[in-house]
Amino acid sequence: MEVTPGLPSDPVIRYKNGMLLGDFGTTWTKLLDTKTAERTVIQSRKARTLRVDRATGHNARDRADVSVNELLALIQGGISRLGPGPWTVVDIGSRDIKVVRVENGRPTAMDWNNSCGALTGFTLELLGRYFNLDFQTIEPVPTGLPVTCGVLGMERLFDEVASGQPVEQALAAFVRGMATFTHAFINRPDHLYLSGGLCDNPLFMNSFPDGVQVEPLGRFVLVEGLQLEAQKK
Repeated sequence: MEVTPGLPSDPVIRYKNGMLLGDFGTTWTKLLDTKTAERTVIQSRKARTLRVDRATGHNARDRADVSVNELLALIQGGISRLGPGPWTVVDIGSRDIKVVRVENGRPTAMDWNNSCGALTGFTLELLGRYFNLDFQTIEPVPTGLPVTCGVLGMERLFDEVASGQPVEQALAAFVRGMATFTHAFINRPDHLYLSGGLCDNPLFMNSFPDGVQVEPLGRFVLVEGLQLEAQKK
């Protein structure tokens, strides 16, 4: 992906000639080139000087001429992908949990948790590296740890490991607890769509309470929301 400085300032001209859209997360930045449809994921620390046409995300400030609230981008991205609803989409980032409910093309509920949901995605990445474990190979367990915060929950995880529980089982119980907390936070729907990097984590995907249908949307829902929002201008 080539980032060209000095693009025309008019957002409509930019869209017609191709725009660079960015979701600047704490750990990962997602980019979409609307001209080539190229999608790129890079570490956010490598995108500190990058500027785009439209941006969203925790680190979006001063990255673009137009910055869009993450909940609004999530709503637009959900509509772009799923239509007018009804549907519930939860986006789990490195440091927070966001949820929107849309019916007939209008949001009926939304919430944002950056305290109890703190460092949710980042915590799992960190633990996977620390224990040198592949989440693709760990089986879910039926009972989870009582986790309400990624960071604080690590203490319970290490207590379980110290007591002699196999690391894989302790980590699976930790993930089950995180998924259960997420489900409770979004008011326990029977069906939900998941946005974000945890779509690639089968242990998390399969750790929601029994009977809950979870469908992954991938990492680019928010930038797809930026694209739909730009088309409306």
